[in-house]
Amino acid sequence: MKLENRQQVEDFVRGCTFFGTGGGGLPENGIDSLMTALNDGHEIGWVDAESIPDDAMSVCPFLMGSIAPHTEDTIKEMSSYGMTDETSVNPERDRMSKAIGELEEYTKQKFDVIVPIELAGANASAAIAAGAQRGMVTVDGDYTGRAIPEIVQITYNYDGHKLAPIASVDEWGNVCIIKNAINPRTTEHLGKLISVAGYGLAGQAGMALEASKMKKTVIKNTLSESYEAGKLLREAKEAGKDFVQELMTFLGGYVIGRGVIVEKDDRDTDGYYWGTYTVDCGEEELKVWFKNENHVLWKNGSPYITSPDLICAIDTDTGEPVPNPSSYEGQNVAIVALACKDEQKNSTLLTPRYFGFDIDHVPIDSVIKER
Repeated sequence: MKLENRQQVEDFVRGCTFFGTGGGGLPENGIDSLMTALNDGHEIGWVDAESIPDDAMSVCPFLMGSIAPHTEDTIKEMSSYGMTDETSVNPERDRMSKAIGELEEYTKQKFDVIVPIELAGANASAAIAAGAQRGMVTVDGDYTGRAIPEIVQITYNYDGHKLAPIASVDEWGNVCIIKNAINPRTTEHLGKLISVAGYGLAGQAGMALEASKMKKTVIKNTLSESYEAGKLLREAKEAGKDFVQELMTFLGGYVIGRGVIVEKDDRDTDGYYWGTYTVDCGEEELKVWFKNENHVLWKNGSPYITSPDLICAIDTDTGEPVPNPSSYEGQNVAIVALACKDEQKNSTLLTPRYFGFDIDHVPIDSVIKER
């Protein structure tokens, strides 16, 4: 499929933002990445996994770091390291492409295929744009089927493939190579620390894999699904329909509640954006905990829906999915949820206990049936 105009780009990014479950970067940055590539004459889109030659080499570029807004104190600290608007050399839309170039130089390997690490407004879009800039094709799929805070939570890792080497390029021109790490979680930690030093999202690239193996690991057709979901959400709103319910009917998900965000607490620590927000739904109260993405939902004080199932917010005034950095007290939202992809159902790395909660994950379909 090809994205040929701004509306198609916006529909795609909207869908990716929804599946991003609050994380994965800001949609406006994803739109900027794709529109810049499109306006530069590059072909934007994706191809079916089975159309890719088995001997092609795939690479996974991604944005690593916190998506939290910078505070005044953080901006002052950045200035002390010479990181200012005047010294910024790499827009977010260019960092992945440059990271791929650095990885090619380090490995002496030419890459042919892009695999997005996750579905997310900025992360998936920037990966596609990076591939377009370099004349590469993007597979219709990703390694997660949603967005995640840690690279250990992807099918590539579940299947035992090595994450390193990873190249990193940040906004200021700092370039690093993670040559090796003792285990996948340490790879994630090193990547995050590199991004912390740059006070934001670094473009990173790694997970090189022959296409014959990639096809067995990638979650297929998720980019097409994201486009269709984003398109449906827009069209349903334009038609005056209940766009929240229309999307849930299309995806087989559930509307958990509609209300207003009455409280939000957040912080930027260790390269992640952490926090909670509370939604007053009238007779019911919903509370969401996030680490970049939404992972635990309480209903009237009791655990209800958890990762790996998807917990998403949609602004009921604008019809747009809500990234966590953009949520605010007083915002009218619908909280919806849907089952994760089959490839995530047996993971222990995306459950509440992995995040430190004394809560068992119960699949959403079982939770809803018990109501």
